[in-house]
Amino acid sequence: MSFIRDRLPDPVSYFESQGQNPKGPGKWKTMGCTFHGGSDSMRINSTTGTWVCMAGCGARGGDVLAYHMAAHGLDFMSAAKDLGAWVDDGKPSKQQRPKPLPATEAIRVLAFESTLTAIAAGNIAHGVQLTDKDRARLYVAAQRIQTISEAFA
Repeated sequence: MSFIRDRLPDPVSYFESQGQNPKGPGKWKTMGCTFHGGSDSMRINSTTGTWVCMAGCGARGGDVLAYHMAAHGLDFMSAAKDLGAWVDDGKPSKQQRPKPLPATEAIRVLAFESTLTAIAAGNIAHGVQLTDKDRARLYVAAQRIQTISEAFA
């Protein structure tokens, strides 16, 4: 098995498939930030897939693979397989345990996701109806928390 970078999807098509709407002239496009729910705060490079949130949530990465890993709480191999960039080359593969997120980064992610979850819980307690987008973001938060807890258990 091996990773083939050229098989990663086109950045704009990938982000559109994730429910985003990258827009703007030039190679840098604007879209909403999946990680903190901001509208029009994420910038993506339509050539390389590099992405960065300009609103200060700290989300950033070098390509669509990094985005897919972060947004879905996946390890490298799982994300590469999801995107069709991991192919069977006929060689036997040795099982490798995925390297966990560095502890400081894991704590940062857990703090952010737990705060988001607490705010949503408070809103529900006060009778606020969550939108479909809010619920979807909470599912992402739950998945990220679960993935980190499994990695560090």
